[in-house]
Amino acid sequence: MKKVLVINNKYKIKGGEDSNIIDEINLLKNKYTVEFLEFDNSKKMTLTDLISLFTNSNLDSNQKLIKKLKSFNPDAVYVHNLWFVGNLGILKILKKYNFNTLIKIHNFRYHCARSFLIKKHLNLKPKCNACNMSSNSSLLFNKYFHDSYLRSFLLIIFIKRYLNILKSNKVKILTITNFHQHYLIKSGVNEKKLNLYLNPIEIKKTKYNKNLSDSNSVIYAGRLNNEKGIKELLRTWEDVEKNNLILHIYGTGPLEEELVKKYSSKNIIFYGEVNNNIVIDAISKARAVITSTKMYEGQPRLLCEASSFGVPSIFPSYGGMTEFFPNDYKFSFKQFDYNDLLKKIRLLEDTEILNQEGMRVQEYLFDKLDKNNLLDKFDKILEKN
Repeated sequence: MKKVLVINNKYKIKGGEDSNIIDEINLLKNKYTVEFLEFDNSKKMTLTDLISLFTNSNLDSNQKLIKKLKSFNPDAVYVHNLWFVGNLGILKILKKYNFNTLIKIHNFRYHCARSFLIKKHLNLKPKCNACNMSSNSSLLFNKYFHDSYLRSFLLIIFIKRYLNILKSNKVKILTITNFHQHYLIKSGVNEKKLNLYLNPIEIKKTKYNKNLSDSNSVIYAGRLNNEKGIKELLRTWEDVEKNNLILHIYGTGPLEEELVKKYSSKNIIFYGEVNNNIVIDAISKARAVITSTKMYEGQPRLLCEASSFGVPSIFPSYGGMTEFFPNDYKFSFKQFDYNDLLKKIRLLEDTEILNQEGMRVQEYLFDKLDKNNLLDKFDKILEKN
């Protein structure tokens, strides 16, 4: 069996991407010998970590990688998120020793933090579609991290060097959507380096056998912040006349206290941060899941998990999200058009359309995330020159 080393830098706050990487490892173990090397931003920062923020190369992390390469001797190295404990020194080492290197791009951070000036980030637009940053006439610097100029400055330096590596090094770049591939091409990345490869999700294939209208639950699961459009969702939900549906909100974030105080009711229930298994169980029994995110998303895990149960999703038709749903899908709404969102919520009362779309999304997802197809695709990418 070929050997694959998977590398990831874990975020300080756990997100969907961390879960996706575990699912990928579990999938790859069906065909390859896999080892995992993870770096963690949530641990106490060492002096070496601090220095790495300025140098973009972490000596401790580099030594751990070299030790792992010598002991495991992989046929390929599959790199996910980097910065700051796991840093660019990793890619330099892989280039030096000529390893077959795959890099998966999960998000659009490289786009939002590649320039020092906010006007270049926004490119004459009032808001960034990737991170929802808005223009501010009093602000010249591209302050990616709202609470820190220094971290924003250091991230921009990192991203500039990272993009140069993506453009110049002999690497294979994996994206989750065709939409994202076009974005990278616009950023100057050679199209021949790009490969479409989805995030696998642990799903159990079952025959569609449910009546969605038996449930009155609609699930939102995610961060409670402005970027996710949670305020707009709650305002719209309150406008639904004679709404017998209950919006169950799982997650935490900077807006939690404000939203709980203002919107809690018999039709809107907040749960805070709960175990993921509880959320999955709630999704499996729901009439629908819902998001009104204002940002480009990668592969929307919440929506894909819902589809695996035959549960429809209400979401903005935006970026690459539509690639995970069949053509002419009935429950997507026009981005930022909250009257259209209101119409889609009301459409949940149509039992025929509801169950029809539930069956369609399940069939579509099972085909798109078929394990054998994903493994064959990964193998072809490995062998690609």
